Amino acid sequence: MKSKKAIKNKSKTSSANKKPSGFCYWEEDVLVLNVLGTPSAKRDVIGKAKGNQLKISVTAAPVAGKATDHMVAFLAKEFGVKKSDIEVVFGRMNINKQLRIRAPQKLPTVIEKFLRKKAKA
Repeated sequence: MKSKKAIKNKSKTSSANKKPSGFCYWEEDVLVLNVLGTPSAKRDVIGKAKGNQLKISVTAAPVAGKATDHMVAFLAKEFGVKKSDIEVVFGRMNINKQLRIRAPQKLPTVIEKFLRKKAKA
């Protein structure tokens, strides 16, 4: 039979190794955001969560990564950061993307609500 201490330590290790759930999570002061992008939209807008991705629509056409560049510029304003503070981890030429936003100064409502709900759980 395992001691209480061994079980307690194992549970800490297990939770530390858990894969993040949802469309965003923190890694220290970096917000990691999983995005489902929609190019050629009528307007630039941050939408709702769809599974483990956040829907973001932009007006730019999907030509040579220009829609992703436009999305980064749009999100920089929304998060109150410089474009250089947003890294496209993968998906520059795809609708499925992961972004890393360094030290966001503000959070859009959908993200703020999600993180608050996640913290309570």
